[in-house]
Amino acid sequence: MARIAVDLLGGDDAPAVVVDGALRAVRADPDLHLLLVGPAEAAGELIAALDPAQRARVAVRPVQAAVGMADHPSAARAHSTVRAAVTAVRDGAADALVSAGSTGATVTAAALGLGRWSDVRQPALVATLPAVAGPVVLLDVGGSLDPRPATLARHAMLGAAYAAVAHAVVEPRVGLLSVGTEAGKGDRLRRHADPLLAAEPLPCGGRYVGLVEGYDVSLGTRADVVVTDGFTGNVLLKAIEGAYAMAGGPPAGGGAPRAAALLGVAGTVVVCHGAARADDVASGIALAAHLWRRGAADLVCALLDAAADRIDRTTDTEVRTL
Repeated sequence: MARIAVDLLGGDDAPAVVVDGALRAVRADPDLHLLLVGPAEAAGELIAALDPAQRARVAVRPVQAAVGMADHPSAARAHSTVRAAVTAVRDGAADALVSAGSTGATVTAAALGLGRWSDVRQPALVATLPAVAGPVVLLDVGGSLDPRPATLARHAMLGAAYAAVAHAVVEPRVGLLSVGTEAGKGDRLRRHADPLLAAEPLPCGGRYVGLVEGYDVSLGTRADVVVTDGFTGNVLLKAIEGAYAMAGGPPAGGGAPRAAALLGVAGTVVVCHGAARADDVASGIALAAHLWRRGAADLVCALLDAAADRIDRTTDTEVRTL
């Protein structure tokens, strides 16, 4: 049984869309328990739509306050639905959490409430895109907007481990997103990060393939994992989603990314788009359950620790781009 805490007030169209998505999720997975964190009246609407057996798999934690999409991430420190969901995971009342609210607030609440992995200063949001040649893991897509080169090197390790654990990718190929594939291309961040990634011992037999370009993310022929900063990754992700919509859908055999996993915190956290629809929320809940059932967070953390033991770690303060 996977117990997922759901932030009912996260997202542009919450709570209605979140309630609808949670309803779909609990009906689709008979081994799913939900902890609804939000207004009791909104949770009551969902429970009333379930049959008696399904109702037994839904609990409620009443919370009225929400962190708005325009609020500063520090608002997550106050009593709010996302903080209460994080607390539920920390205290063992839930196994994972899902929120479509402010990304900054969710990352902040998770890092403060669950703690970060010892070797990760900046957690990363990881999305999986259905490329032509197979799934491509893209990170970061919004967790670290202004990282340093060593952060990108650390995220390369996270991405390789995640691709192996979550998607069974054998010996994942890792690329660094830039404006060209030739060495020396890109801005200062990319030029400093490139040699760091080349020297990094990647977990799961992963290997660094060098710089890749935007179309490599959609094709998937050169890299299984593409590393970039959170600002660029978020813009790229939304541009690709828009292209899918214009083309009538993603490549055959793969769905558009509807949620991203947060790596680097001591727990399973999934973030949906603020503009998520009901099926997006349901997909995010399913992803959280899948990752928890596989023990993905613990496995990725262990793989990262094993790889870090083989090197003298470069810290995030040793290489600056400014």
